[in-house]
Amino acid sequence: MEADKEEALKQIRFTIPGEPFGKQRPRVVSRGSFSKAYTPKETVSYENLVKLMYQQEAKGKRFPEDAMFDVRIVAYYGIPKSVSKKKQRLMLEHKLRPVKKPDWDNIGKIICDSLNTIAYKDDSAVVDAQVRKFYSETPRVDVLIKVVNSI
Repeated sequence: MEADKEEALKQIRFTIPGEPFGKQRPRVVSRGSFSKAYTPKETVSYENLVKLMYQQEAKGKRFPEDAMFDVRIVAYYGIPKSVSKKKQRLMLEHKLRPVKKPDWDNIGKIICDSLNTIAYKDDSAVVDAQVRKFYSETPRVDVLIKVVNSI
């Protein structure tokens, strides 16, 4: 039992390559009096990428079942090709930041939902979180999850 606690994660950092992606709303298909909700395939695909990146970094480890979590997410959007050199410099200096979709809350939701049962029991244990948006020449999402010390 003690060995299991030693193997549990206290914190992890990992990166999801590519443009930030937000959780999409479920779609509903109606056939007569029957309706069925489904998750769009782009959302499922991105959730699988998040799981894969976490699993590669965690190497089979999970957080303790009774832990509380602090999640920090930094979303880096690619710099549009059409912007001027001046704007490009301001973007790289983080003086100009993305005011575009996906929204910060949808980025946080797709990351945290993806890790349910993989990293932790449920994302309801996330008690503190932050999502930040910046520009970069390398679009990606950096994630830090750490256990919050309890009393």
